[in-house]
Amino acid sequence: MFRFLIKRLAIMLLTLWGVLTISFGLIHLAPGDPLSPMTEFNPKITPEFRERLIKMYGLDKPLHERYLRWLKGVITLDFGVSFSIDQRPVWDKIKERLPITILINSLALVIILLISIPVGVYSAVHAGTLRDRLITIFTLLGYSMPSFWFALLLMMLFGVKLGLLPISGLHSSVGYEEMSFFEKILDWAKHLIMPLLVATFGGIAGIARYVRNSMVEVLESDFILFARAKGLPERKVLYRHALRNALLPLITILGLSLPGLIGGSVIFESIFGIPGVGQLMWQAVLSRDYPVILANLVLVSVLTLLGNFLADIGYALADPRIRTGGRT
Repeated sequence: MFRFLIKRLAIMLLTLWGVLTISFGLIHLAPGDPLSPMTEFNPKITPEFRERLIKMYGLDKPLHERYLRWLKGVITLDFGVSFSIDQRPVWDKIKERLPITILINSLALVIILLISIPVGVYSAVHAGTLRDRLITIFTLLGYSMPSFWFALLLMMLFGVKLGLLPISGLHSSVGYEEMSFFEKILDWAKHLIMPLLVATFGGIAGIARYVRNSMVEVLESDFILFARAKGLPERKVLYRHALRNALLPLITILGLSLPGLIGGSVIFESIFGIPGVGQLMWQAVLSRDYPVILANLVLVSVLTLLGNFLADIGYALADPRIRTGGRT
């Protein structure tokens, strides 16, 4: 097991270096000047001041020198200074937004698992029935529905027409500081209902479908028939024997859900005006803020590879043949 983990970790670090190198190269090969959004539309920016900005950001250096300096900064979590007007350190801008993004996406992941696994198991047990077909229609609808369109529908219905829920922000802009603790919690809950619906609807549909298909295959196995023949309770057969052997596809999905903590929040954070990392990344792309874009790419890359690494560990724990290289 130890050799398996060391091998996977070495592959993960090598892949991370390759991804960061390619990302850095592609960003700097993009056409246009990264300082143009800051300087072209400001008549007060003189050519001399523009040259000072180029030297301050190190854009006058050769590409390989900028790469080595940036790579060294990545190791120490120093992503440089933002190209935006505030010129704040990139890591400071990410740190203040990261807890919000992690909170919302962690809540969404918990909700997805609590709903999708029982729904998938129920659909597999009743495979071929009317209930299974209705659940299949729901999952296909949720899986294919664009999240931005679903968000706009929710905003129009609950925010505009019914006026039941706020349509933007994390809390009320007026009177929030005078609220009691429980009133603040309730205010946050009202603001998070629609973003969580958008973040969970497609995930519930997708994972429920994966669990259903995997469970149907496992329930037809001989060991399930043997467990039932022994007289084991149906709940024990389903959740202790069948579901455990159907977890491998779910482990993959859970591993790939880690990068969604950052990348998957771009849509609903931008639509609902939530000050998270996803919104920051979207604003950085629009303003060509290269240091912020690269920092977000680093976060997404690390989370993606970490998710795959955790999925490998989950595979090895669920199936000993994987960590022994197929040897029995």
